[in-house]
Amino acid sequence: MASALEELQNDLEEVKALLEKAPRKRVRDTLTVEKSKIETEIKNKMQQKSQKKPELLDNENPAAVVAPITTGYTVKISNYGWDQSEKFVKIYMTLAGVHQVPAESVQVHFTERSFDVLVKNLNGKNYSMIVNNLLKPVSVEGSSKKVKTDTVLILCRKKAENIRWEYLTQVEKECKEKEKPSYDAETDPSEGLMNVLKKIYEDGDDDMKPTINKAWADSREKQAKGDSEL
Repeated sequence: MASALEELQNDLEEVKALLEKAPRKRVRDTLTVEKSKIETEIKNKMQQKSQKKPELLDNENPAAVVAPITTGYTVKISNYGWDQSEKFVKIYMTLAGVHQVPAESVQVHFTERSFDVLVKNLNGKNYSMIVNNLLKPVSVEGSSKKVKTDTVLILCRKKAENIRWEYLTQVEKECKEKEKPSYDAETDPSEGLMNVLKKIYEDGDDDMKPTINKAWADSREKQAKGDSEL
């Protein structure tokens, strides 16, 4: 039977093969996240394997040896907040009791366009978060982490200082821009307005809809008047 490390390595090879064949960006982004997650797990497994277990002395009582606390499973961190200053993009993750674990149990790895966080053995669980495709490059050497009461603070040092980030990741930017109404220069401006009003009406609440209906009616009335003057 294959070991857990061998299984992870097989998974990594399969994800890499799929990544090479995937033509769609959304699929590639998903596979890239999974690839980074598996690589982190492999790295942790290899570190654990390299640590030698202490051997008992002949005169040592085995019953006196305290077994290490084992972690049950890894929880993916999905809730976080972020802010920025002129020099840093700051990501805040709330984890109750994280300030009580050893400093080496909170691991962060940076690249120019990503970072991954692994908190080991917090209340019997591991916690991880991987953020790929940051909106702009960051300085690996200038980035760091801070552990505060119930909080992990990730400090990504901007390579281009004084440049404001509208979004945390490139994927988030693309998703938000797709939601914005598009305007075609060759279409009638009034038709474009009607399309915008229609979208706002469909997404609006009950208080907003009467206002949209009135604006819609006024637009139609103006169009009718314009046609009658021709």
